[in-house]
Amino acid sequence: MEDQNRIWTKRFISLFCTNMSVFFVFYGLVSVLPLYTTGELHRSEGDAGLLLSIFLLSAILIRPFTGKALDIVGKRKMLLMSLILYLITTLLYIFIKPFLLLLILRFIQGISFSILTTANNSIAADIVPRSRKGTGLGYFTMSLNLAVVLGPFVGLLVIQYLDFELLFIIMSIVVILGGLCAMTIKLDDLPVPPKSDKFSFTLSDLFEKKALPYAFFACFIAISYSSVLSFLSVYAKEQHLMGVASLFYLVYAAAMLLTRPVTGKLYDTKGPKYVIIPGFLFFVLGLLTLASVNGPVLFLVAGVLVGLGYGALVPSFQSLCVQSTEHSRSGYATATFFTLFDVGIALGSWLLGIVATHYHYDAVYVVAAVVVFITCLVYFIKTIRKPQHQTI
Repeated sequence: MEDQNRIWTKRFISLFCTNMSVFFVFYGLVSVLPLYTTGELHRSEGDAGLLLSIFLLSAILIRPFTGKALDIVGKRKMLLMSLILYLITTLLYIFIKPFLLLLILRFIQGISFSILTTANNSIAADIVPRSRKGTGLGYFTMSLNLAVVLGPFVGLLVIQYLDFELLFIIMSIVVILGGLCAMTIKLDDLPVPPKSDKFSFTLSDLFEKKALPYAFFACFIAISYSSVLSFLSVYAKEQHLMGVASLFYLVYAAAMLLTRPVTGKLYDTKGPKYVIIPGFLFFVLGLLTLASVNGPVLFLVAGVLVGLGYGALVPSFQSLCVQSTEHSRSGYATATFFTLFDVGIALGSWLLGIVATHYHYDAVYVVAAVVVFITCLVYFIKTIRKPQHQTI
């Protein structure tokens, strides 16, 4: 029997690897599909952007329903079923060339991604000891941090020297490996929520009300983070820094990974605000540094600061969402968190894209920094209004 207070158990490691495989494919495709669309399919840059938008749209539409689905079908079954769909859609990139069919494929893959990430994170929240929730979920987020670096790195390397079809095969193999890890995960010892015979929905089946305040904070963080996710490569090209663009993601991920043990422990021992407020400040400084970039040094310093800030904020608010409600509602809380986070990414990509169209890209990062700063002020005001024995 596994130690009840351990984080790095066999099933946690298996789930960690499964989640990393999912995000490896996600970030790898985000980095190469624009090149595939414009180069191989000879479509416009607008069409390339549409592939990300349609993916996020399907994820946002399906996400609120996944909490209920996890309860009815079971988290492990939903995880394995969505992995199969994710594998099929990844393999189909090899064969599908017409753009309309590619859009449909991205929409379907967005559905599987939405279910997968909700199931992964909900199971992680269930198997991590409650007393170490901040540390455990922070460690789990490291799977995403590693995928942020490995996905684009492998993707760009393969298409530089080989071809897209081989890349899609490699990605499919990665999903298969993630699926094999998922098959070893057993959840028999966890409490089973009461099952419903009817697939009917109320508002509480779509959103976890207690998690909404924290999920809204995550939404505004995502709006600002979309400036990095959607526009960094274009900004780097504009600043003649494409040679160090990949290094940005490396130092960004390294900052998150190296500080995760400290921030996780601080969250659990001192309280969320001791991680969240510094996280906001680092994120603001990182975005302002990006707006002021005049060479590779500042560009990489910005990567470190953004990594410190974003890496502290997202796991903290995800943990708060899960801790805000009962264990039986962890799936709903996780779905609520990711629904609003996805909305933030989609909304930010659109709004900041308008800013980029009318101004320079440095203005995008200034606006993103202002959004984070205002969000920080709201959080700070809510925190100091709380009684001393409570944290937010």
